[in-house]
Amino acid sequence: MKRHGTIGVNERGHLEIGGCDAVELVREFGSPLYVIDEDLVRQNCRAYHQAFIEGIPGGEVAYASKAFCNLAMARLVIQEDLGIDVVSAGELYTALSAGADPGRIDFNGNNKTPDELRYALESRVGRFIADNFTEIQALDEMAGSLGLRPKVLLRVQPGIEAHTHEYIQTGKIDSKFGLSIATGQAMEALTLMSKKENLDLVGIHCHIGSQIFEVDAFAQAARIMASFMSYARDSLGFPLPELNLGGGFGIYYNQNDSPAPVRDFAQAMYAALRDEMGKLSFPLPRRISIEPGRSIIGNAGTTLYTVGSIKTIPRVRTYIAVDGGMTDNPRPALYQAKYEMALANKMLAANQIVASVAGPCCETGDMLIWDAAMPWVETGDILAVFSTGAYNYSMASNYNRLLKPAAVLVAEGKARLILRRENFADLVRNDLMPEHLLWNQGKQWQKLTLPEGEAELTLPEGKAGSALPEGEAELALPEGEARVE
Repeated sequence: MKRHGTIGVNERGHLEIGGCDAVELVREFGSPLYVIDEDLVRQNCRAYHQAFIEGIPGGEVAYASKAFCNLAMARLVIQEDLGIDVVSAGELYTALSAGADPGRIDFNGNNKTPDELRYALESRVGRFIADNFTEIQALDEMAGSLGLRPKVLLRVQPGIEAHTHEYIQTGKIDSKFGLSIATGQAMEALTLMSKKENLDLVGIHCHIGSQIFEVDAFAQAARIMASFMSYARDSLGFPLPELNLGGGFGIYYNQNDSPAPVRDFAQAMYAALRDEMGKLSFPLPRRISIEPGRSIIGNAGTTLYTVGSIKTIPRVRTYIAVDGGMTDNPRPALYQAKYEMALANKMLAANQIVASVAGPCCETGDMLIWDAAMPWVETGDILAVFSTGAYNYSMASNYNRLLKPAAVLVAEGKARLILRRENFADLVRNDLMPEHLLWNQGKQWQKLTLPEGEAELTLPEGKAGSALPEGEAELALPEGEARVE
């Protein structure tokens, strides 16, 4: 395994992150548990700030919050002087609640609803990244009704098929994202936008994919975008002052991954832009933005699990079952993603077996790791999976009604809770109980009781009430239905 950030081994032979013993973290906070290395998050933010904001004239960095979005994470990137890229009203609400400057928020996404457009406009977000003709028309009309004229960039497809999983290639022509340069739709959209009185067309945006290691792919995207900006100037009669080159910078997950330093991407992208713009006698954009997400939070995350059952099929395979899986990390099931692991309580023990790590879900595909060498495993061991900061919590689910894990931020020997673990009351918080289901034999109200310590729903004399843990929601039955208020 490769050690990232503050990961180490303490005198007890236990995994340590941010000066915190991983075994003790599980004792205190339970498992599964997301552990976020605060120092590494800040280090990654600063690397981008130095390479792009300080290193490139007009450079801007907006953290792609889809990778991992909660109040604490948003606050971290704000403190490190980065903007925030959002793709939903929920992400926007989180960023604003954490104290983000609306002017440094970019609103991305391919299907913004009318409510989301209104919320973003009223919040005065800095820039909209328009994806399609439908959105252009809706945004123009909504902005006009509010007397606003927001800055807008158009997302275009440069036609690059990056070497990554097909589900996360986004810059090719056949993609649900953006409009193609090659088909002429991108220029058609720019022409339309330039005529909209309520839109301030300021630039173009592209995103060629995710988990990309080739520096040349980003340099090529920069050259294509520079050429298109020159063409757009000739067609529109004025230059577009802003360019957003998206994100997608790859990280280390396993020994097959070789990510380049952030500064290499910055230097290559800027050099390609400068050279191409020079050939075209076109001024460099006044604002050059990128949107890293995974490469800021990915390696900073580790997930801790407790080993449960162990099953050996003679001459076939040994399965190590843990208390989490595809519900807290769906990437192996979705993308065949490969991770590295270790036994957090046996870091100095020699490998003795080859086994596969399985989750608890009723799905054959609920596998975290296949055929990994590891020490002798026993029930109760703490198993750590590394580089789980990105697209784990943000894609987590309650499949099989499993509870979403807690998350802690660790630094200098202190662990601070930033996401509380769900409880059973959370699972039924939004459930509705139609009145006709509450009758018992057609005459008496049925008393519904949840497990001890959770919500109790009692319906005396045709009314519903509940006792929930302190601070939780209260159930009520307005007009014949039980729901969370």
